[in-house]
Amino acid sequence: MPRLAIFHRHGLFRHWISRCLIISISFAQVLAANANVPKNGGTYGASDLALYSSAALVIDDNSGAILYDKSIDTVHPIASLTKLMTAIVVLDSGISLDATIRVENDDIDMERGSRSKMRIGEILSRRDMLRLALMSSENRAASALARTFPGGRNAFVAAMNRRALQIGMQATSFVDSSGLSNRNVSTARDMAKLVAAAARHELIREYSTTSKVSLTRLDSGVQISYQNTNLLLRRESGWDINLSKTGFLNEAGYCLVLQAVIERRVVNIVLLDAYGRYSRVGDANRIKKWIEQRLSPTSGKL
Repeated sequence: MPRLAIFHRHGLFRHWISRCLIISISFAQVLAANANVPKNGGTYGASDLALYSSAALVIDDNSGAILYDKSIDTVHPIASLTKLMTAIVVLDSGISLDATIRVENDDIDMERGSRSKMRIGEILSRRDMLRLALMSSENRAASALARTFPGGRNAFVAAMNRRALQIGMQATSFVDSSGLSNRNVSTARDMAKLVAAAARHELIREYSTTSKVSLTRLDSGVQISYQNTNLLLRRESGWDINLSKTGFLNEAGYCLVLQAVIERRVVNIVLLDAYGRYSRVGDANRIKKWIEQRLSPTSGKL
């Protein structure tokens, strides 16, 4: 009698199939359980979060725990994210924010020819220059802040690099105050440290999250309106953002850093070298949704 017929006669064939199914299901359950185990320095369910940014980091600001990481030690140009360090140096120096600053020819971007609403000869307070550098990423404002620093631009950039080392940014280097040079470089890991340091300054939190503002030029009395470069702050986005900065150069791609409250957690988010302007916003929204779904207090993931 054929062997297959014997299997059917004694039910052995059906029993063998059942055992195989049980083993397969058990193996799948083990894989699913392992997917929730923290990997790569504390990353939860990384396979569930696909981002367009080349480097990304999400950190719980209170505990320092890494919730998600992607190429966090790869060095990238950081473009206008530089201006967060510019703001820190200005505020830490104790220099008067009420002093007036005149925009000079030296503040024109000769490297890339970037446009600006700020006219040569325009006068604003240092406070308003700082506000525009942070919220509207005004390169001439950032340049003027460095130029009028005690000791000039060289002293300002030296102060930026000293401060970077003080807060543990070992892979970071600055050569200007605006971020127009592609030699301003950092990593996602270092940028998370910069976000945390910048967030300790109330004015940086306030100015970087102002959606729009109208300022009066002290030289002419003309009012000029400015908008935040972060689209998440210019519309009803459902975000609770404490701090924000965008950046872009061809060499840097589209960059975005945030400190935000998500599911009652303060998280620092770094996104570097996204392909398109809307990709960084899309990545931020994907991270927010991912945290809400996987890391909520009721999810049991943390």
